[in-house]
Amino acid sequence: MKFLKKAINKIAPVSIILLVLIVWQIKSSDGTIPGFMLPSPIDVVKAFIGDFFLLMDHARYSLTEAFAGLTIGVALGFVIAMVMDRFEIAGKAIYPVLIITQTIPTVALAPLLVLWFGYEMTPKIILIIITSFFPITIGLLDGFKSADKDALNLMKAMGAGPVKRFFHVKVPSAAGHFFSGLRISVSYSIIGAVVAEWLGGFNGLGVYMTRVRKAYAFDKMFAVIFFISALSLLLMYAVTLLQKICMPWLKYKKEEKSE
Repeated sequence: MKFLKKAINKIAPVSIILLVLIVWQIKSSDGTIPGFMLPSPIDVVKAFIGDFFLLMDHARYSLTEAFAGLTIGVALGFVIAMVMDRFEIAGKAIYPVLIITQTIPTVALAPLLVLWFGYEMTPKIILIIITSFFPITIGLLDGFKSADKDALNLMKAMGAGPVKRFFHVKVPSAAGHFFSGLRISVSYSIIGAVVAEWLGGFNGLGVYMTRVRKAYAFDKMFAVIFFISALSLLLMYAVTLLQKICMPWLKYKKEEKSE
């Protein structure tokens, strides 16, 4: 029964996707949907295969930007969350600024960054940092605040200083929140890179997307859209695997619940 439930959970989403693709292909083949408006899945696959090496080259550039921005964003988010948790007045002062940074549309901010820093990687990385550090900061801050008060008091009574209490109690309690934020930030990093590349650059998936759009090659446009989605899903899955490695006790908790 348990095996059947797992199989259904895995098959159900795949079945829905396959159904959509089949209907899409049928409607494209019988002429219900004009090819110039919505290319068929087969045409999209052919476009992807035809430009495979070019897409990989652009993807390498975009992923470099994404990983650079994400790494700095994670480090920045950790530092900000730590300061906000340690100093209450800093938390009250910084939190509104964090909210304001997320209310500015990235499409409006990207041209300014390109104007200030040029068309190379720098403005793209800055935009990725801005879009990716917020989920990390908020997730870690919530995790720090949810630390077991009794454990903190016990360590304090045993003579542990603030640094030891932070790394031995608060950091482990924030691990789950951190990985939840990281999954969001990973997808934001890819989207941020593509959005920044739309507005200027020489390489990257956003640049490729702009070129094929101007050429009205919509089969290639859909190919790169699906490719970006696949990259985001793969990176989110990689974060999930990393969480399982770093937090092996979650596996045993799930097993206890299922029993």
